[in-house]
Amino acid sequence: MFTIGDFARYGRVSARMLRHYDALGLLRPARTDPDSGYRYYEAAQLARLNRIIALKDLGFSLQQVGAILAEEVSVPELRGMLRLRRAELEAALTAAGARLAQVEARLRTIESEGRMSADDVVVKRTGTVLLAELTGIAAGYGPEDIGPVIQPLYTELCRRLETAGVTSAGPGLAYYEDAPAPAAGSEPPTEADERSAGPDSGSTAAPGDEAIVVHAGMVVTREALDKAGLPAGGSAVTAGGSAVTAGADAPGFAIVTLPGLDCAATVVHRGPMSRILPTAQNLAHWIDANGYRSAGYARELYLECPPDQEKWITELQEPVVRA
Repeated sequence: MFTIGDFARYGRVSARMLRHYDALGLLRPARTDPDSGYRYYEAAQLARLNRIIALKDLGFSLQQVGAILAEEVSVPELRGMLRLRRAELEAALTAAGARLAQVEARLRTIESEGRMSADDVVVKRTGTVLLAELTGIAAGYGPEDIGPVIQPLYTELCRRLETAGVTSAGPGLAYYEDAPAPAAGSEPPTEADERSAGPDSGSTAAPGDEAIVVHAGMVVTREALDKAGLPAGGSAVTAGGSAVTAGADAPGFAIVTLPGLDCAATVVHRGPMSRILPTAQNLAHWIDANGYRSAGYARELYLECPPDQEKWITELQEPVVRA
């Protein structure tokens, strides 16, 4: 047998906690000295202590823990409950990390106000490009909305290009447009619908939403498409305020000709896109201060995207006109 101090040490709990569990009837000592009142425990009781701690960590009150233990929870059941709780904690940690990243981005924005030099911004024309692309719907235009949508799109697009035997001829290029409202009388998508909608699902935003259509594209050539036996070219459609020539769909992705921008204010952003806010807002200050106004969402040309996102280099290309 072990003294309460030794048993507490093996269980990684305090003796005070063991006394509390005794008072509640959750974990009685194996023996209590009638003269001294000292409590003694057996090694076999560590199993019950482990269950108490595990259930408490799952969020159950001690009263609920007592009721559950009275039902003699099996090891597989307890394991399943712990796995579920672990998934919940991981999700909460991910969400907290995303919120922290946004707080840091806002802080950097405040700290960098007014620091952008005129030399950082270049006004230029951009060329027409042929893209293989996938599209998805983001709830908004913030990094916390765009990131979880665009990253899986690019992962899937690269996989589908490889399957189709198409080698990209240049960097990735993303562009955005407002999501269309659904037809009158149609039901807005439910939360479950949004979760189940995958890349190129064609889902639209509910009225009043600030949803964004995310176009994740990779630059390709007609030669590469011809070699893979895929068509390029077709009728003109409108997307993001530009005439986009859409070709027939290839296996699992669309082929579009994205026209260049006649006048774009461009700036280079270094680091992960989760920290794009300071760069984007400094660009907005430059546009306003130099007699321009925005003519649409900025495109994102991913010049370098190594595994370490701190080394990413992205060019923002915002269409502008003279104010």
